[in-house]
Amino acid sequence: FPEIAVRELVANALIHQDLHIAGAGPMVEIFDDRVEISSPGEPLIHPNRFVDSMSNSRNEGVARLMRRFQICEERGSGIDKVVLSVEHAQLPAPLFEGRGEFTIATLFGPKYLSDMDKPERVWACYLHACLRYVMNQPVNNASIRERFELSDSRGYVASRLLREAVDERVIFIRDTSVGSKKRTYLPFWAK
Repeated sequence: FPEIAVRELVANALIHQDLHIAGAGPMVEIFDDRVEISSPGEPLIHPNRFVDSMSNSRNEGVARLMRRFQICEERGSGIDKVVLSVEHAQLPAPLFEGRGEFTIATLFGPKYLSDMDKPERVWACYLHACLRYVMNQPVNNASIRERFELSDSRGYVASRLLREAVDERVIFIRDTSVGSKKRTYLPFWAK
């Protein structure tokens, strides 16, 4: 797993934990195929907006202390770094979810695209679109090919992945008047 991804997720678990929940604290669980990092407290924002949202900490004092130790920057860019490092490592997209009174981030081990199910593929395309949006870079067939390490000759696979994400309404076509080869895409919330 990318070191920066683990570092950012552990820092987030510490900074954003709900200290009012008794008997619980951040936890890192290591499994054969994944790492789960959980923190007490429901997510402050919906998990599908973790990439583009500004920093909003439950524990400002902890955040300031971690910034002084150069563990975090208090800029709200930690999840962006997680997604970027996971993409560079060609790993499945991380999963962020609220389960009861906990926020859980999961990093997955290597998995071939052909072994991913549709929700995993759609989530990866969505997070890719979010990341590219905040980086002011377009999402297109070429960026999806790069994300999934597909050769130019497998552009049809990238087109299928984009179509799945559009069909699930997590991304949309920026300008439908251009041909499919020149299309760019945006996350659903960027309308």
